[in-house]
Amino acid sequence: MVRLEEITTIRAALDRCFDLARSVEVHLAGNVHFGEQAVATGGVTTGLIGLGQRVTWRAKHFGVWQNLTSEITAMEPPIYFQDTMVQGAFRFMRHDHYFRRLPAGETEMRDVFCFAAPFPLLGLIAETVVLRRYMQQLLHERNVAIKQIAESSEWRKYLTANL
Repeated sequence: MVRLEEITTIRAALDRCFDLARSVEVHLAGNVHFGEQAVATGGVTTGLIGLGQRVTWRAKHFGVWQNLTSEITAMEPPIYFQDTMVQGAFRFMRHDHYFRRLPAGETEMRDVFCFAAPFPLLGLIAETVVLRRYMQQLLHERNVAIKQIAESSEWRKYLTANL
């Protein structure tokens, strides 16, 4: 199993960062180069995902279209939520999102992302050679998008309808 951690400091309010991290549209804005989309397969496809809700993401990775369904399995607004893969290419995947208020109105967003590739022996090789770096980059790109949106006036187009 691989454990990745990413810490991002955002010059925005805690609640705003928490909600942007749960926004389907913000997630998609941070993953445009993979052709990612939220597909209707019994889950949410827009708005803020909440406890017990699922979303199925469809994207092209390594030249192959893949679906991954995740569910929000824990939530303590506005400081924590967890999404867990319920169906997809990985043997296991869990993403813990932590938010902490910092001085001067900043927010620390800390992601702990754990996954295990399918096929234990071959998966271990894939995790070491390719997946660790690839998933760290995806996590970083997502956080850069959240930071840019939260620190600009752009956040209003994602959250105003939810206020």
